Amino acid sequence: MKKLALTLAATLLMGTAALANPVKVGVAAEPYPPFSSPDASGNWVGWEIDFMNALCAKAEIECVLTPTAWDGIIPALTSGQIDMIMSSMSITDERKQTIDFTDKYYNTPAIVMAAKGSGITPTPEGLAGKIIGVQVSTIHENYVNKYFGPTAAEVKTYQTQDEANQDLAAGRIDAVMADSVALQAFMDSDAGKACCENVGAVADDPTILGAGVGAGLRKGDPLLPKLNAAIAALREDGTYATITAKYFPFDIYGASN
Repeated sequence: MKKLALTLAATLLMGTAALANPVKVGVAAEPYPPFSSPDASGNWVGWEIDFMNALCAKAEIECVLTPTAWDGIIPALTSGQIDMIMSSMSITDERKQTIDFTDKYYNTPAIVMAAKGSGITPTPEGLAGKIIGVQVSTIHENYVNKYFGPTAAEVKTYQTQDEANQDLAAGRIDAVMADSVALQAFMDSDAGKACCENVGAVADDPTILGAGVGAGLRKGDPLLPKLNAAIAALREDGTYATITAKYFPFDIYGASN
């Protein structure tokens, strides 16, 4: 009995120590404004960075931002190189087979952006014979391949959304598909105002587009309930609204679950 008690005590101490260690939060190394991007001084800024800091403070955990290549961010989590993903990752059934997610912390629609006056619509028919660009290893790539790939002349993938946007502005592709808020940031820029417009939201497919954005964790991570409680608390105490108002004139949380 004494040996069992000592073993249990050691296990509890190990669990407490694990929670006390800094949590390495993986953020895609590629800029994704207005959610996360490095400023001129190399400091990471944006809505998701502010929300991450508030979430970690509310959950009373020490977090260390860890830029990680987007297409390797889930393997980095499962292998222990990072401890949490906070990088506008949509909650999908496919991803939930590999990792756990917190409750959503925002949910915005996916849209197609094209050259002004192109006549393109966000449908298979509207994109027939066109070249559409999309960021690799995203839900948007999966959606484009399923719905637009069979009719488009070509689906072109990019490591970053910015590269896709620049190719559209230069006339090398006909359209891009991505999150509406991320694309709006580009359309509000000088380059975006000159070239491009939102031609509409794509038809929803929750099996591909998911149920909003959440933080990714390794399976069975004991931080999950603590983070869910912190997300709810930030919504209730007004912190979420205060952070959001710095970046958007509307609530990006989406419909309440």
